[in-house]
Amino acid sequence: MNKKDFPIFKNTKFYNKDLVYLDNASTTQKPQIVIDEYKRFYENYNANIYRGIYRLSEEATALYEESRKRVAKFINADFEEIIFTRNTTESINLLIYTFAKKNLKKEDTILLSVMEHHSNIIPWLILQKEIGFSIEYLDIDENFNLKNLEIIEKIKPKIISLCYISNVLGVKNDIEKVIKLGRKNNSYIIIDAAQAVSHISVDVKKLDCDFLVFSAHKMLGPTGVGILFGKKDILDKMPPFLGGGEMILSVSKDEFISKDVPYKFEAGTQNFSDVVVFKKSIDYLESLGMKKIEKYIKDLSFYTYDKLSEVPGIKIYGNRNEFGIYSFSLKKIHSHDISSFLDEDNIAIRAGHHCAEVLMKNLKVNSLSRVSIYIYNDESDIDKLSESLKNISKLF
Repeated sequence: MNKKDFPIFKNTKFYNKDLVYLDNASTTQKPQIVIDEYKRFYENYNANIYRGIYRLSEEATALYEESRKRVAKFINADFEEIIFTRNTTESINLLIYTFAKKNLKKEDTILLSVMEHHSNIIPWLILQKEIGFSIEYLDIDENFNLKNLEIIEKIKPKIISLCYISNVLGVKNDIEKVIKLGRKNNSYIIIDAAQAVSHISVDVKKLDCDFLVFSAHKMLGPTGVGILFGKKDILDKMPPFLGGGEMILSVSKDEFISKDVPYKFEAGTQNFSDVVVFKKSIDYLESLGMKKIEKYIKDLSFYTYDKLSEVPGIKIYGNRNEFGIYSFSLKKIHSHDISSFLDEDNIAIRAGHHCAEVLMKNLKVNSLSRVSIYIYNDESDIDKLSESLKNISKLF
């Protein structure tokens, strides 16, 4: 994979050292073709979409819809099943305040896991206070995998909402088995694929999930673009999330009629420029080939685990995984201090609770350091990380 395609590595030098960027689970860097697309759009196509009865607006609208088609093809969905939001968090909130709020009753149960991001916990807790349904959590075993999946058949949850790959542990959950068990009880399935879509091929038809959410900025794309996939027959029955702008078909003093999906859920002026740019991110990923990306990250991920394991006093929370996400502690050094020390070598990692405090409490820690790799990382980056961590370990 070519680091030269990403200008930040040429332009960013702190402490007179090359950047080693290892916070990709948070956000990824952007290739030159994505950055160039911003300039191309604003210089040639900038006009509000849908609303203008003139050529420029029509061309901008066509580009926006072309991106929708591109995203649909990327995850094997239908055009009408792709809704653009601001991020994964908004996509989950949209589902909770439309689909879940309409369908959940006090006697119902929803099923989450202890490894969920706050975005897949907090909105449920807010809605629970209003409706009073029960929330159950799948726990993890000594190998950091979800355990007791058979509880799905026992508790018969109305909705199951789980992450595909943990943003802390790098664990890939057995989503196929979860969906199979859920279908026996007519459970609805929501998949948080924020960490998955950039690493593995995702086919929503093959998965047979009801909803799947992810963000452009974690897959080389712009910030401010979230994607919500939903089965059309379910989306058709859901009420709008926000009102105003292009989600309207007609309005009177007493009532309104919303447009059909997906437009029913895209109120107001959308982040149309970034949506258009996102298409270039997908083009770039597919030019490399998702299978090649999977293999590259898998090999580098194993190398990363082995190099981290050489650091004296390190404890890795999670097993050797294929996705290059490793959280760890180092002796009694606070994760923030580790991150600060690494920054002196221009090595960027994440430190803290990673928006996963439920998991942190389960692991009996307050915070962890996290390394997460992507396609522009290489073995030399990991070697620098390993050496820097060894030097930090010697200080304490």
